[in-house]
Amino acid sequence: GCAVCRPVYLKEVESYLKKIHSKLCEDCQRRAEKNPLRVLDCKEGPCRKLLEGVPEGSQFWCEACRTHFREVLELLQACGVKYKENSRIVRGLDYYCRTAFEVLCDDLGSQNAVAAGGRYDGLIQELGGPDLPGIGFAIGVERVLLACGASPDKTFNGPKALFALLGKEAQKKAFPVIAELRKKGIFVEVGYGGSLKSQLRRAQKLGSKWTVIAGDNEVVKGMVLLKNMETGDQQEVAWEKLCQSLS
Repeated sequence: GCAVCRPVYLKEVESYLKKIHSKLCEDCQRRAEKNPLRVLDCKEGPCRKLLEGVPEGSQFWCEACRTHFREVLELLQACGVKYKENSRIVRGLDYYCRTAFEVLCDDLGSQNAVAAGGRYDGLIQELGGPDLPGIGFAIGVERVLLACGASPDKTFNGPKALFALLGKEAQKKAFPVIAELRKKGIFVEVGYGGSLKSQLRRAQKLGSKWTVIAGDNEVVKGMVLLKNMETGDQQEVAWEKLCQSLS
């Protein structure tokens, strides 16, 4: 949840834990006093059984959080990403809000987590900066290399293209294309938010050869603007031919 609905859920969890406090393991009894949500991450069998009755966090979400979660799932589905909703996932840092996630790989045995993180809107402001949203994750580089079968000495010279997406409809349209390009082994980046000018600067800084410019109007037209970052030349390309143009 967010700063609005998270405290409501936290009170519900605290109330539930008080009822079963004496039956919890020593670690969970200590966590229940300092960081109640961490109790939900306990791996001990007896505790897991006791915690089955903890209310689902989604019951206490505000409407903004429900909308945000639906949009995240829609984008995952559009990209063909397999996911499993886990209402008990707990990250170790309390500043996470709304989305928390783990990326797992079935080919790595018991050590199958390759990345994990979440959204932390408000954290920058708490540290004295501007009120900006944020999202991040920790990644196990060695596990990613093992999962991909990549050679450790392989180098990348910058993305083939950066997608400058202006509007939610453009995101929904572009994400499946981005997923298809990445499956083909083509390195592409996404500019998340900001003006077109700032995204073009980022494409230049990353050394991207192309910038794919798309807003809601381009979704309606069925075309995107493909900009060559070396020459500055621009051309319109149909969405369905974009993968072919960048391959």
